[in-house]
Amino acid sequence: MGGVNPAGRTSGHQAFRRTVLDALSDDDQASTLLGLAAMMRLADCQADGAWHDAEGRPLDAAGIVEQTRQQVLDHTLIRRIEDPRFNEEGLPANRKASLALDTPLTFRIRRRQLPDDLPPTWQVKELDRQSLEVTVPAGTMEVMLPETRPAQVRAAGQLPSGFEPSRLYRSVHHPRGLSMTVFAASDCLGDSGLEWDGLRDRLDPDEVAVYAGNSIGQLDDEGWGGLLKSFVSGKRATSKQMPLGYGQMPADFINAYVLGSVGGTGAALGACASFLYNLRLGVDDIRAGRRRVVLVGTADAPITPEVIEGFRTMGALADDDGLKALDALELLTDADYQRACRPFARNCGFTMGESSQFIMLMDDALALETGAEVLGSVPGVFVNADGWKRSISAPGIGNYISLAKGAALVRDMLGEKALRERTFLHAHGTSTPKNRITESHVFDQVARAHGITAWPVVAVKAFVGHSQGSAAGDQLTSALGSFAHGLLPGIFTLDAVADDVHAERLKLFRDPLPFVADAAFINAKGFGGNNATGVVLSPAVTERLMAQRHGETAMAAWQMRREATREVAAAFHRAADRGHFEVRYRFGEGVLEGPELDVGRDAIRIPGYAQEVSLAVDNPFGRLDEGEA
Repeated sequence: MGGVNPAGRTSGHQAFRRTVLDALSDDDQASTLLGLAAMMRLADCQADGAWHDAEGRPLDAAGIVEQTRQQVLDHTLIRRIEDPRFNEEGLPANRKASLALDTPLTFRIRRRQLPDDLPPTWQVKELDRQSLEVTVPAGTMEVMLPETRPAQVRAAGQLPSGFEPSRLYRSVHHPRGLSMTVFAASDCLGDSGLEWDGLRDRLDPDEVAVYAGNSIGQLDDEGWGGLLKSFVSGKRATSKQMPLGYGQMPADFINAYVLGSVGGTGAALGACASFLYNLRLGVDDIRAGRRRVVLVGTADAPITPEVIEGFRTMGALADDDGLKALDALELLTDADYQRACRPFARNCGFTMGESSQFIMLMDDALALETGAEVLGSVPGVFVNADGWKRSISAPGIGNYISLAKGAALVRDMLGEKALRERTFLHAHGTSTPKNRITESHVFDQVARAHGITAWPVVAVKAFVGHSQGSAAGDQLTSALGSFAHGLLPGIFTLDAVADDVHAERLKLFRDPLPFVADAAFINAKGFGGNNATGVVLSPAVTERLMAQRHGETAMAAWQMRREATREVAAAFHRAADRGHFEVRYRFGEGVLEGPELDVGRDAIRIPGYAQEVSLAVDNPFGRLDEGEA
């Protein structure tokens, strides 16, 4: 797994550890804070292992942790938006106005700034080669007056301050979401401990796939955001904004610049359930035998004035007025913004977040052959729509079906006792009043059906916010952290469970909870009726299932091969914890256009790829005799 969100880097469970920080040992707390300080450029580790603070002064690791601790805590997770436009500077805007001119108005303007199509009553006089004088007669003149507007939403889950993924490789005007994609995919490859080119050489190139996208495309100025407002802002559209804005572009970037893959590709967009939609594509491909390795992920960077305003006008976001009303405050402090997201408590809306998360799926036989680390397994992802609706954005009935199917699968695989006592829920948990009622009712009904009396509920959005299509990626990677550390993150903003939450059979808690789990349910409820529930099994359960299928001898050989994988991954983690990131971005390398291929009847050989592409295809439809065709 790999990625980045407001809690930090995904690999090595760094982001997870940030969400359970107080429950960790002193050593684990220190290493987590030190790694975040390096990531945020508050400290630097030299090649010889010596640390220096941001001013270049030498300090030991303990000194760095002590010096930067509060800054790291204050500038990770949900907090006041750090973009100056959301604070004193104000959001740039224009206001339409009609000017009543009592007398003619004369002004000077550069020739290239004057519109081509002028009102017929305007008089233009040339002053020199660059300048013109324009006279507008008395009367009414329609204009747009520039202004700044105070932001009404000032909290979001932002990447750790000081971390800019675009600085880590040769990024040329890439939208933020795509820079996050390149970092996250690279982080995933490094975390695997496997050398990608060597892994690829084992496989038919068509046995690899990438399913990655996002919820709403790239809507910052480098993508469709800049394109769509180029005319009204007086700026030129660029040749990159249109292609780089597409929602499937994270997959395209990984194929073209990270993996060099010619295998399966695509992106399934399903609002807040997009990560799970893409996960289902990967799981189905592997179960069907079409692919052996699939990189699955999403990347969303929606913290822009326009996107936030769109969600605010829907009444979906926790704005300043709503937060003040919740706590009867006249003024909001930084501490209040850090508590903006309150799943299953009294709340007033969700908090926007940004994130990119990727996981590498692999069939179990290949995992054994390569000595891959097993962080868990995904036996199924269930997706169901809501049926008839009034409001397209309101929740409906589909999530009852998707979660109930997930629970039935776990019961069938692991038994009733495991389902009741050794599973937990990773709630969508958006922090809206509607979500706390409807999602808790889904949980309650499924719990009743299976006799579950105290189902633990994790709601990681309390820490990182709602990253739209990447939200379930945040949940899944957090669940993998829980398997590794035996801890469930608490809902630290949960002062009290709201009265309308169906909590009788749920376990809702504030502090990290020690818990040994066999399985987790990753739940998503997306706008439009996009419901999905993914089942993820723990590494311990997964290894038992693998042993049942492949035998103890094969498992022992895998464990020996895994030692080398773990050593490589550990070296990657040590470097990353020192702020030395290995971003894989291969622009313009090995480009092929077609004539280089050797195309045969049964296979295609591609220069640079060790294995040929088999053209043997599955035909379930039967065959006609040539005389009948």
